[in-house]
Amino acid sequence: MTKSVLFGVFTLMLLAACQSSNKPKNDMDSRVEELLAQMTLEEKVGQMNQYTGFFDVTGPAPSEGDAKNKYNHIKSGLVGSMLNVRGVAEVRKMQQLAVDSSRLGIPMIFGFDVIHGHKTLSPIPLAESASWDLEAIEKSARIAAVEAAAEGLNWTFAPMVDISRDPRWGRVMEGAGEDTYLGSRIAVARVNGFQGDDLSAENTIAACAKHFAAYGFVEGGRDYNTVDVSSSTLYNVILPPFKAAVEEANVRTFMNAFNIVNGVPSTANNFLLRDILKGKWGFDGFVISDWSSGAEMMAHGYAKDLEHVAELAAKAGSDMDMESYSFVKHLASLVKSGKVQESVVDDAVRRILRVKFELGLFDDPYKYCNEEREKEMIYHPDHMAAALEMAKKSIVLLKNENQTLPLSKSQKKIAVIGDLADDKDSPLGNWRMAGEDNTAVSVLEGLQKYNADVTFAQGVKLVTGPTAFAVELEVNTTDKTGIKEAVRLAKKSDVVVMVLGEHGLHSGEGRSRSDLGLPGLQQEMLEEVYKVNQNIVLVLMNGRPLTINWADEHVPAIIEAWQLGTQSGNAIAEVLFGDYNPSGKLPMTFPKNVAHIPVYYNQFNTGRPEREGGALFWPHYMEESHKPLYSFGYGLSYSSFSYSNLKVNVAGPEKVEVSVTVINDSDVDGEEVVQLYIHDKVASIVRPVKELKGFDKVLIKAGEKADVNFILTDKELGFYNGAGEFLFEPGEFDVMVGTSSDKGLKTSFEL
Repeated sequence: MTKSVLFGVFTLMLLAACQSSNKPKNDMDSRVEELLAQMTLEEKVGQMNQYTGFFDVTGPAPSEGDAKNKYNHIKSGLVGSMLNVRGVAEVRKMQQLAVDSSRLGIPMIFGFDVIHGHKTLSPIPLAESASWDLEAIEKSARIAAVEAAAEGLNWTFAPMVDISRDPRWGRVMEGAGEDTYLGSRIAVARVNGFQGDDLSAENTIAACAKHFAAYGFVEGGRDYNTVDVSSSTLYNVILPPFKAAVEEANVRTFMNAFNIVNGVPSTANNFLLRDILKGKWGFDGFVISDWSSGAEMMAHGYAKDLEHVAELAAKAGSDMDMESYSFVKHLASLVKSGKVQESVVDDAVRRILRVKFELGLFDDPYKYCNEEREKEMIYHPDHMAAALEMAKKSIVLLKNENQTLPLSKSQKKIAVIGDLADDKDSPLGNWRMAGEDNTAVSVLEGLQKYNADVTFAQGVKLVTGPTAFAVELEVNTTDKTGIKEAVRLAKKSDVVVMVLGEHGLHSGEGRSRSDLGLPGLQQEMLEEVYKVNQNIVLVLMNGRPLTINWADEHVPAIIEAWQLGTQSGNAIAEVLFGDYNPSGKLPMTFPKNVAHIPVYYNQFNTGRPEREGGALFWPHYMEESHKPLYSFGYGLSYSSFSYSNLKVNVAGPEKVEVSVTVINDSDVDGEEVVQLYIHDKVASIVRPVKELKGFDKVLIKAGEKADVNFILTDKELGFYNGAGEFLFEPGEFDVMVGTSSDKGLKTSFEL
């Protein structure tokens, strides 16, 4: 009898056992318990162990070293999950090792970093967040899940829901920006997109809320650095997106952060994992460490050796270990010695098995291994169309003096300048693990579809040396070759489209920056071109807010185009030539100076608020204003919108109705993101000067108006105290509704 047949018999036995019990036969918990009762301690620990891909499964088996050990562990049932194994052929072969060779034939779950698309690359998450379009963001995650599932995967290490106020941190590109409310709404949208309505469907994958918790608050914006935040910040700013992912989207997995919280590494933080996540929030999925974050506790000075790591992490509530080998090497012996209770292991394994059951892997361990579906989903035209739509929605118009944009389609002599303009790789962004290099539509290609009279000059090279995920980029700071060519072209052109910014691998994990200006020699080239032709459209391609003071002061038109994925050039061209009216709004504040960081819109007032008349003794800089360059929620349009008739109706002790009229007083149809902010004027814990508590993206035709309505309840009006207790305190509130965090109509109400 083959092991595949045995697996089927085993499944039938489980079903029969369920039928004979007092529990309903479809009760998943009973199936989990029946299986758990048959497992040895070592097999249980094996479910808590995850390895990365280590050999070509379709080739010969590894015969020596670490690869051989991993291979034998899979066959012995000592591996519960794999990451970085993709493609139907590879996944099927690897799964077969576990199902056919191990005693119980428990299938593995296959994880991968599906961050902003899979084969079809969508805009980076920060860019998608600039759309403020929750339906589009959910659809983008849905497409990524469909493509990933078609390659045999059933788990993504996304979404990253860390809130961050520091653009020096490279991983801001992977999140939703600085605001907790927006971040929470986007967290729910992305989880729903990945997991769908039915996790057992063949085209859905389990999501993973990461990094739990406070990773976005690393000091100095330096990745993997230490974190020190107040309990008020933790409860009111950092935790809500994670909580929303659990309570509103039923996210099935969590990932630990690398950093400490209250002096304890997140991977062994009982307060985070046991008290809050699995306690107060009732999370019933499982928690995985980040890559070797367990072993890193030794460097933190919290664990003395790998055995101590296993003890601390398991007791605290980490259920699966990614690539630190602490559980597989030491956890069974720790249980046998009495240092760790077997009930701790059982709890972790129950959680892992439950997710596997939910994915349908026990009914068919090869359900994600369909070769025809894999072929069908590669660069599917519907996915390309959706990626283009998402890219257009993500673009933010930062400046447009004298109606420089949109460009005329009959415009003569368009100069396109910049190394990034002809780059088909950089627009794909950082996390494109399954994407093919150099498959993006470049800006130059997009513009050439509209106008044949486009001339290109590379200008200065941005990067020298190799470009790869695990390689730190070398920026060109000496070779000015190309500036003269760019200047010559600009002189004889009517308009200059300059495409400047960061390479796609300039931001992301391990890519913190101390200088947020244009990297390398790009600023010098921009200024030289400006001397001969001031009719410049600056297209920024970057993964984080930049300090572009000079450009804002001199260049008439600027668009923030981020890294938009596969359809970058087409999306940018449609915006530049007016076939798409930009509607994006910034999800992070753009500082004027790195010294301003952290800079964010929802700061606290001090005892000495901003003074008039040049007074000295208040929080300010002597050299320049502390105001940001572009505020959170800011973004222009080819339409113009005016706000009027702001009304507030207190409908109950914990219910407030807010309405406003928005008029499109231009001759161009456009979308506007109507934003609502509140300020609790007096509270038992000081509240920020303003907090986003609602938004609505509405399409308003030229010359028409829309009445936009919001409802505020205790959920929006309340807050957490330092002990994590949610409070709603009646009193006086300011409310502002407008086009950004610093521009709108204001009124107040009292409860």
